[in-house]
Amino acid sequence: MARIRIPSTVVILLITVQTGFLLFMYARYSSFVSHSEEKPSQVHILILSSWRSGSSFVGQLFSQHPNVFYLMEPAWHVWVKMYQNSAKVLHMAVRDLVRSVFLCDMSVFDAYMPWKRNLSDLFQWAVSRALCSAPACDSFQRTDITSEMACKTLCGRYPFSKVEEACKTYSHVVIKEVRFFDLKVLYPLLTDPSLNLKIIHLVRDPRAVVKSREELAKALARDNGIVLNTNGTKVEDGKYKVMQEICRSHVQIYETATLKPPNFLKDRYLMIRFEDLVRDPLAEISEMYKFADLSLTPVLRSWIYNITHGEGPGKKKEAFKITSRDAVSVSQAWRNVLPFQKIKKIQEVCKGALNMLGYQMVDSEKEQRDLSLDLVLPRRQNQFSWSSFNPNQ
Repeated sequence: MARIRIPSTVVILLITVQTGFLLFMYARYSSFVSHSEEKPSQVHILILSSWRSGSSFVGQLFSQHPNVFYLMEPAWHVWVKMYQNSAKVLHMAVRDLVRSVFLCDMSVFDAYMPWKRNLSDLFQWAVSRALCSAPACDSFQRTDITSEMACKTLCGRYPFSKVEEACKTYSHVVIKEVRFFDLKVLYPLLTDPSLNLKIIHLVRDPRAVVKSREELAKALARDNGIVLNTNGTKVEDGKYKVMQEICRSHVQIYETATLKPPNFLKDRYLMIRFEDLVRDPLAEISEMYKFADLSLTPVLRSWIYNITHGEGPGKKKEAFKITSRDAVSVSQAWRNVLPFQKIKKIQEVCKGALNMLGYQMVDSEKEQRDLSLDLVLPRRQNQFSWSSFNPNQ
C-alpha cells in the first residue's frame, strides 16, 4: 500500500490554522459570556412603600435629580382598570407593568389608557421632572427644580410618546410604588439580567400613617377595597383592617430581605425610616443616593433644606403635594391629634411592625403627649446590615 507523505510545512500550517480557529472561537465565547454578565447600562430603583408614609417626598428626592427618570405609582392604572380584583391577584400585572417601565417600554400602558393620549393622561405625570424637561417638554432644563403646577400648565399637551423617548435618555429609572405587599413577587425582577434593580423600602410609624390616612379616608376607599378584596366595593378603614395588612406587608418585606435572604438581594435592599429621614435629611439622602449610585448636587442640597425646614405642619389640601413644611413636626403630629384609645387599637394590629421597625409603643396618654419621650428607637447594633452579612455563617 502506498503511503502518502505530507510535508512538515503543511502539517505546521494546518496546526497553526486549527489553533488560530480555536483561539478565535474561544475569544468569541469569552466575549459573549462577559457581555452577558455585564449589568445593564441603566440603574433601576424601586421605592417600595405604602400610602401616607412619606413616599411622595422620597420620590421627589429622586425625581428632581438631573440623571433620573421618575414615575410615581404607574400601577395606579392597573388598579383603576381592574379594581374588582384583589391586590394579590393584581401583583403579577403590576409587576409586568413595572418591568416594562424600567425598560422604557411604555406600550404596556396600551391596556390601561386611551388609545390617543398625551402626557397628562399618565397618573401624577407632572411630579416627574423628567416629563417637564427636554426631551419630554421644552419648557425646562434638566438641572431645573420643577413644580407640579408649572409643569401642568406648560407641558400637559405633549404627546405620550415623549415618555418613552425621555426615559431612554437617563442613566437611572426610578419608580415609586405602594401596591406591592410581598417582596418575593419581585424576585423575577431582581434576577432579570436585563434589569439592574435595587429596592429602597420606606417605612413610617403606623400611628402617624393612620393619622394621615384618616384625613384622606374617601380618597383611599377604592384602594382599601382592593386590599381587602371586596370585589370592587369601596371601604373606609374604620377597623384598621387595611392598616393590619400594610403592617403585615412591611414585616414580610423586611424579614424576607434580612433573615436569610437569597444571595441575589446582596447590595440591592435598603430600608429607610421616614422619621430618620426628616430628622437628618442630608445624611439619610446621602445614604440613599450612594446606594443608588447618584451624587448630591449643590442645587439639590439647597432645595432639600428648604422643603424640610418650612413653617407649620402643612395643610390638608397639600396632602399629595410636596411643599415646604416643618418635617419633624409633621412626623410627630399624631401624638397631639389621635385619642389614646385609637392609639391602643393601632398598636394592637401593628405590634409586630412597631417592634421590628424600631418604634416604641406608649402605655398611656401621658406618654403619648410627652414629646420629650422619643418613640423612634436607635438602630439596634444587631440590626441587619449587608456589610456584615455572611451567607456561610
